[in-house]
Amino acid sequence: MGSNPYPLPKPATPAGADGLAALLARPGKAVVALDFDGTLAEIVPDPEQARAHPRAVPALAALAPHLASVAVVTGRPAGVAVRYGGFAGVPGLDHLVVLGHYGAERWDAVSGTVRTPAPHEGVAAARAELPGVLDRFGAWRGTWIEEKGRAVAVHTRRASDPQAAFDALRDPLGELAARHGLIVEPGRMVLELRPPGMDKGVALLEYVREVGAETVLYAGDDLGDLPAYAAVEKLRSDGHPGLLICSGSEVPELAERADLLLPGPAALADFLAALAEAIGRTGR
Repeated sequence: MGSNPYPLPKPATPAGADGLAALLARPGKAVVALDFDGTLAEIVPDPEQARAHPRAVPALAALAPHLASVAVVTGRPAGVAVRYGGFAGVPGLDHLVVLGHYGAERWDAVSGTVRTPAPHEGVAAARAELPGVLDRFGAWRGTWIEEKGRAVAVHTRRASDPQAAFDALRDPLGELAARHGLIVEPGRMVLELRPPGMDKGVALLEYVREVGAETVLYAGDDLGDLPAYAAVEKLRSDGHPGLLICSGSEVPELAERADLLLPGPAALADFLAALAEAIGRTGR
């Protein structure tokens, strides 16, 4: 990739510094796991227009061969994340894994296929009721329903007052979800109704154990990433070094627990490139 002018930032916490040091010392025993929206891709008004930052995939392709694995952990369907990320067929990402729908789906670059469980019948039932709920609470204008296969999401970013619309819908959508055996996952101006039993923390722990990694780096930007943060903290308490990165500062609950705060996907892509270069210099 050539010389990277972006310096490798130092974590603000001792645990984070230990995690980065362990990753640099033994990258072949490390997993780098990343959220997609807001982390690898900028947040955009229309989620269907989200794409990985132009520098993100080249940085991952340079970094991945040094590591035990790179995993993208996202609430999106795995196949959608692969398309929007441009991950398929990239040299260097031959063993990339995408854990979609919070780990319920899995795409492996080796096979190029997605493994997915049967759909939850409650999602279809909730989806059918959603128009009536939005109409009843006067929330049609500016809201947008995103079909996600095993989940359905309501976005309020386009509303005249996005936060007010989000707050007004949180309880009604929670009641709708509960009636159909679902849970509500809040995010940045989005409320997602999805099946219970799987989250990014469960998915990350299972994958780290599958790979047999000693060190894990996780980067995220939203409330849905909190379980993954908790998973890394659990691994650290068990003696496995870890590094927590927050992309952006819009979610204080995440930013306050991060070891390293980066201003967004562009800075994260530069961090990944700098990490690849630092490991390359050691010859590990």
